[in-house]
Amino acid sequence: MTNVAVIGSQWGDEGKGKVVDWLSERAQVVVRFQGGHNAGHTLVIDGVTYKLSLLPSGIVRPGKLSIIGNGVVIDPFALLDEIANVSKLGVEISPKNLRIAENAPLILPVHRRVDQVAEAIRGKGKIGTTGRGIGPAYEDKIARRAIRVCDLEDEDLLRDKLENLLVYHNALLKAADAAPMTVEEILKPLMEVAPKILPFVEPVWRLLDTARREGKRILFEGAQGAMLDVDHGTYPYVTSSNTLAGTATIGSGMGMGGIGYVLGITKAYTTRVGSGPFPTELMDDIGAKIGKIGHEFGTVTGRPRRCGWFDAVMVRQAVKICGINGIALTKVDILDGFDTIKICVGYKHGGKTYDYLPASMKIQAELEPVYEEMPGWQGITHGKKSWADLPAQAIKYIRRIEELIECQVALLSTSPKREDTILVRDPFID
Repeated sequence: MTNVAVIGSQWGDEGKGKVVDWLSERAQVVVRFQGGHNAGHTLVIDGVTYKLSLLPSGIVRPGKLSIIGNGVVIDPFALLDEIANVSKLGVEISPKNLRIAENAPLILPVHRRVDQVAEAIRGKGKIGTTGRGIGPAYEDKIARRAIRVCDLEDEDLLRDKLENLLVYHNALLKAADAAPMTVEEILKPLMEVAPKILPFVEPVWRLLDTARREGKRILFEGAQGAMLDVDHGTYPYVTSSNTLAGTATIGSGMGMGGIGYVLGITKAYTTRVGSGPFPTELMDDIGAKIGKIGHEFGTVTGRPRRCGWFDAVMVRQAVKICGINGIALTKVDILDGFDTIKICVGYKHGGKTYDYLPASMKIQAELEPVYEEMPGWQGITHGKKSWADLPAQAIKYIRRIEELIECQVALLSTSPKREDTILVRDPFID
């Protein structure tokens, strides 16, 4: 048996929520290890739709322990709202099934204001932030001025830290002709929510070590995708955290040897929300058709996703930098009925060809895809639960993807429903 880390291999929105929910049936512990409430996972279970942002996907399953790790930046107000909304759908949430790392950084109202002001100043150079304060909160963490969950226990310490924090952020707001914030307008609401947050708090690294020694299966749930990684993604059009599989250890406190299998969630085509390069983007009727059939709208923002053909170059790169052992291929059914399907197998730029995504911002923006065409299929993959029931041409498409990305399919998702999943190789017993 082994513990599994689930990460996105594209620009997020690959269907991680459903896959993590499906895998969590085999796990006892589910851990979020990076990102904030800018990432959303949608689960459809017995006709009920759950939209999660901070809560691990395992929270909807009875008897599972869900953990929010130290690598997550937590908006305490958004978290309490999410707990309330999910509870209304019949999910019981208490310190018995949800624990929060004591050393996780908090997102404060000043972070949201700074985030929105900074994005407005960028004008045409916007990076596509959700304006929820994620970036500024991570910035404070690295600059060693962050307010952390454990600070909610001590009002005097919290006041001192807020005074130090606002010296920096109010200077930026003043320079942008934006209203500054006071210590009291942040401190008072924090003190009001502290008694609701603190019962969930624990040194989760120790909790995970105990679970590991007891032989419990642990599932690590990533947010966003590899190409949004602050180091390896399409910088600067990325998120503010590391989204690669290695972050699962840092963002949870689990030692390096605690993760045995990395599952890369991979959509059968490509989507992206917000600004940034997108070599295979389709600005035509086909792209619109994919978006309509696939219901491609952001879970958190509601923004329509940009759609394009499958980019094998990008996913192969994600496989390498994340150490992906197998992929879960999702939304194959959205391609049902297409006469021709294209796969990007390389890039062209300035007379040069690339078999990888170069780091240069300028080159990324000007890359032209090199396509390989395949016949589509007229049969139906939607809702299929067996490999034998798939159309022959759909199987050929999947096999070609495996060849190009140099990684095998471990799971195949054929609809948003939990039960419409074909297991090829079980990551927990690989």
